[in-house]
Amino acid sequence: MSFATLPDLILEPLVKSALMEDLGSFGDVTTRAVIPDDVTYSARLRAREEAVVSGMQVAALAFRLVDANLRVNTLVADGAACQPGDVLMEIEGKAASILMGERVALNFAGRLTGIATLTAAMVAETRGTEARITCTRKTTPGLRMVEKLAVLHGGGFNHRYSLSDAILIKDNHIAAAGGIRAVLDATKAHASHMMAVEIEVDTLDQLREVLEVGGASVVLLDNMTPDQLREAVQINAGRLALEASGNVKRDTVAAIAATGVDYISSGALTHSARTVDLGLDF
Repeated sequence: MSFATLPDLILEPLVKSALMEDLGSFGDVTTRAVIPDDVTYSARLRAREEAVVSGMQVAALAFRLVDANLRVNTLVADGAACQPGDVLMEIEGKAASILMGERVALNFAGRLTGIATLTAAMVAETRGTEARITCTRKTTPGLRMVEKLAVLHGGGFNHRYSLSDAILIKDNHIAAAGGIRAVLDATKAHASHMMAVEIEVDTLDQLREVLEVGGASVVLLDNMTPDQLREAVQINAGRLALEASGNVKRDTVAAIAATGVDYISSGALTHSARTVDLGLDF
């Protein structure tokens, strides 16, 4: 199976910034004081709990940026499952270099594995339906790139990456612009033919108005109950893609998926995922 990756060139500035934050202005003073430069070691990055792995590409890059001569061997790829005690990665070379990259590598890998693991759990709740689990823009500032990548590793899908990717008309846009017809008419007049248009609705009457006016390809059904979602699916009758959103959690997603909506977006995938316990053993 093939899993999502990005060119190291794109990831490098993010990882380099994290390393600079950790190493400070004078490097790792502890390691420099106690570890001779010629000491070599073999370290193993292990899982300490069951999870779906993400962040291995980022962790490997962290070690290589510290020391290009380190030999990094990834044994469990991003997107694969792991069990407690599994060795995910082996790192060989100067002990000082491994120690300098350790915390940044583990911070990324633990955080991203947590996102992939939660995503996989939510995806599992949708089995037997056509619903797709997607993330949102509720990501850690500066880490959106890798957090959205972790969602892919967990079997989910990405929503828009930024404000410039697609037109998503929210309730505040509608209120400020004067209503659903006003925002959709403005979109028809100004949007590129290559730009997807999604509009958020809070009620079934708003959905009916969207269908009447036209101009959108996706409707976001915000904070609706399963009964309302089922009715929305019937009203829509397959004309537009329907996305359910609003306080979506692991214990609610199965009921939402069963209503027949096409997409379920959850900010919890990235803002509430628990960091998975990973460790580097010498």
